[in-house]
Amino acid sequence: MPNAAQAEKIRAGNGFVAALDQSGGSTPKALALYGVPESAYSGEAEMFDMIHAMRSRIAQAPDFNGDKVLGAILFEMTMDRDIGGKPSASYLWEERGVVPFLKVDKGLKDEADGVRLMKPMPDLDALCARAAKAGIFGTKMRSVIDAASASGIEAVVAQQFEIGKQILSHGLIPIIEPEVTISIDDKAEAEALLLEALRRHLAALPEGTEVMLKLTLPETANHYKALVDHPAVMRVVALSGGYSREEANRRLAQNTGIVASFSRALTEGLSADQTDAEFNAAIGATIDSIHAASVAG
Repeated sequence: MPNAAQAEKIRAGNGFVAALDQSGGSTPKALALYGVPESAYSGEAEMFDMIHAMRSRIAQAPDFNGDKVLGAILFEMTMDRDIGGKPSASYLWEERGVVPFLKVDKGLKDEADGVRLMKPMPDLDALCARAAKAGIFGTKMRSVIDAASASGIEAVVAQQFEIGKQILSHGLIPIIEPEVTISIDDKAEAEALLLEALRRHLAALPEGTEVMLKLTLPETANHYKALVDHPAVMRVVALSGGYSREEANRRLAQNTGIVASFSRALTEGLSADQTDAEFNAAIGATIDSIHAASVAG
């Protein structure tokens, strides 16, 4: 069963969920934005050491705490490492009051029927068991919608809920993330189809079951309000999806009950060259702005 105190924090807390789950494919870009070029490390091991140092620095910043940050999504390698001398999940909850989540997907298949489904996850049961033992509260998995394709969107949502049920069987809360690409011409139509698919699959869940949803900020404010209010939805969070932090915050503030789960927008403006005082001031200002937009709705 999920930790009751953590569930209450996610369900009712005023704040946002930080996404610190860049995987191998997105790590070089995240490090480059942080001021660490690819020439600064050789090989995957050194790369992951550097991204872990960045994540640890964020997690230990004074303002990164449960007053404004409800949860944090971790990469598997982060879960397996320490922050501040403690296993990462334990550090986040015990020292910062931040609920730990784990990214579990293995990336995306090639585009077909206007969408990119998730690759198979043959080791998911073992990973979920390890995550539960490590004190992880929930998981996150991402698919992508590139067109207003009814059959493609149904396939995305069906896959998300099928795997979500597998995750629920381990006592973990899945964050279901069917990301709509922000640059597509038919984004609003895709969002209409996605809303209907999500409502159908939520209605089919056993009574008393809860999941979380992570959605692209919609073209129409409060488009997903029915999901925010749904009894099977613990919380709806929003991804920044390539919007600047300013634009993501602006859109977020228009959507009642949805809070942020930003990745790139969270680390925007941070640099490896900053002194601790400069870094802590920058992440503090970012946390304040994302928190304000999260609670504005």
